[in-house]
Amino acid sequence: MFGYDKIEFSLSFSWIIFFLLILISAVYSIYVYRFTLPPVSKLKRFFLALLRFFALTVLILVFFEPILTLVKKIKDEPVNLVFIDNSKSMQIKDGSNRIENILQVLKELNNSDLKDNLLLYSFGAQVKQIEKNDLKNKIGFDENSTNLTKIFDPELLKEKNLASITIISDGVITEGSTPTYQAEKLGKPVFTIAIGDSSRKKDAAVKNVLFNEYVYAETPTTISATITNNGFAGQSITSSLFEGNNLIEQKQIVLDNSGVNSVNFNYLPKESGEKKLTVRISNLENETSTANNVYPFFINVRANKIKVLIVAGSPSSDLTFMKNALQKENNFQINTLTQIKSAAFLEINPNQKIDSADVIFLLSFPTRETSQEIFNRIKDRILNRNIPFFIMLNNDVDLTKLAQLSNSIPAAIQSFRGDYLIAQPDINSDEINNPVISNNINLNDWNNLPPINYSAGTIIAKPESKILSYIKAESNRLKLPLIVSRNIASKRSLCFIGKDFWKWKLQTATANIQLYDNLILNIAKWLSVTDEQKQFSVRTIRKFYSAGDEVEFVAELYDEALNPLNDAEIEIKIKTAAGESDLTLNSIGNGLYEGKIKLLKPGDYIFSADAKLNGKVYKKDSGKFNVGDIDVEMIETRMNYELLNDLAYRTNGKLFFPDQTNSLITELRKSINKVSDEKVVESQFKLWSNEWMLVIAVLLFSLEWFIRKQSGML
Repeated sequence: MFGYDKIEFSLSFSWIIFFLLILISAVYSIYVYRFTLPPVSKLKRFFLALLRFFALTVLILVFFEPILTLVKKIKDEPVNLVFIDNSKSMQIKDGSNRIENILQVLKELNNSDLKDNLLLYSFGAQVKQIEKNDLKNKIGFDENSTNLTKIFDPELLKEKNLASITIISDGVITEGSTPTYQAEKLGKPVFTIAIGDSSRKKDAAVKNVLFNEYVYAETPTTISATITNNGFAGQSITSSLFEGNNLIEQKQIVLDNSGVNSVNFNYLPKESGEKKLTVRISNLENETSTANNVYPFFINVRANKIKVLIVAGSPSSDLTFMKNALQKENNFQINTLTQIKSAAFLEINPNQKIDSADVIFLLSFPTRETSQEIFNRIKDRILNRNIPFFIMLNNDVDLTKLAQLSNSIPAAIQSFRGDYLIAQPDINSDEINNPVISNNINLNDWNNLPPINYSAGTIIAKPESKILSYIKAESNRLKLPLIVSRNIASKRSLCFIGKDFWKWKLQTATANIQLYDNLILNIAKWLSVTDEQKQFSVRTIRKFYSAGDEVEFVAELYDEALNPLNDAEIEIKIKTAAGESDLTLNSIGNGLYEGKIKLLKPGDYIFSADAKLNGKVYKKDSGKFNVGDIDVEMIETRMNYELLNDLAYRTNGKLFFPDQTNSLITELRKSINKVSDEKVVESQFKLWSNEWMLVIAVLLFSLEWFIRKQSGML
């Protein structure tokens, strides 16, 4: 009917009531116009009653929320999508004739009876559709990375009557993550054709390098490299650590029978900045590949030790235990200021310590005895220099002075009652993965802590803050904040509410639980990381590129309140020993900018970026990346059979080898038969929400009124 297979009209309420109301409206309309003053013709009375009836019917329809459903079936042939690995790894010479096998599989698929149901795509860094008669021009096996997650992009698969997916690849991922979850969620069989050799060849490689997240100038650190071998056990090789082209340390090792060696290098960075380090092992005769004998990486070196200043309103156990915990971190330089009277501290040089602090801990400070001069100096560091700080708030704090820091404190303290609640921590379930309360801490240990003295009063966490822990009092969970953090506009702060937190250390020490120490260290480390929300940052998507790759830049730009800026000019100068290049980034909205440039010459590159507003430089940033040191596609020469098999198994597909194309075609035929070649298109129209319904009702009532007026009716 009217080109549709089904037309359905439904109401949200009972049809019986609907028809009853329609009947009542009809009777009412007739009753109203059974006679008129002045009398009019029977035809006019009938027409007016009809207008009134239609207007009331429209209003009743709107009330009953009518929905019109149109269903149409259209022909939609099922398709099998075939994805061909177009990366450089297909050029690896492992005796398996990778490229020849791929081309033979494609030839057999194109000659089968399923050729009209096949859609071919190449994939590497991106996915591109290719025509069956244009394979030679579109597949060059020259892409510099392999990203399997791109295959399962919902935008690529939508509006296709999908029967199955076939992936022709060696299964080695060099960009992105394993797509198993996306594949399972799709609900369609994934067939894989394994390309390459899964046997382990004679090879030695630098498999991985581990190093500390925080490295400081003039502070020694350890770089740990994992070296693997197959077929070279007992042979001696040289392993070396380089900074740039400078040799840092070299070691002779004998390759272990287990196939794994761990080598530790001592590294003492001389100055701050981003440093390029490389672990390199000597080449061995008859190695399958030497591309994996080099492992370059970048490491960020901070200027020096972080200066942590603890300012206490008076000597206390909290001060002693917190200082001891912080001193366990070698990269912290701990200073203390312990107030004993108005402007006097136990320690000397208070002004110098305040001015040099990178992080400030305020314990029951400021007090009523604190001099305004000292407090103004600390306040200036926090408010004007964005120094991150921790504060322990309790009844000893002077709320009048504290109000001067109110814009930076995570919680709003309106008043303290003057007494204390005996309370234990109750971790906020929404924040269990927050690094402050979870890093190096067993979450179960939080349940075994002794109570502390919680400062009762009117305390409210600010909307932009995170409540890491509430309190429990006498086993009753209370929604009162105990630990609150705040990170906004490059300003970090965290507060404890109460005192005697040192008891957490005593209770756990006998059980060898390091919760208290690790908590304090986590807080100090979190506060010291100040570069997460820079107003202007520019980076490359990757740190290492192959020669000829497009280097992708991404920038973010914000004002002082971290509102995105979209109308800036961002210019990048890219320098290497061979010359200089320029790039201007394009705004894509929400403070984000992007741009690409192809660099053919290998080497280390340094870039500097200027963000300009109204022709003037607003912010600057810089960074480093490398082109050509490693070719990620040539590092892993072994086919990843495990991944390809797992991907097929989890999606009810199968794994095949290149000589099993006929079996693959049989499975593809079965998958097509399981999918309907009809697509049901259903359209719903909510008539009650359409403004035209009310327009029609108003027009009908208006027309009725106009005719009555013209007829002189009451």
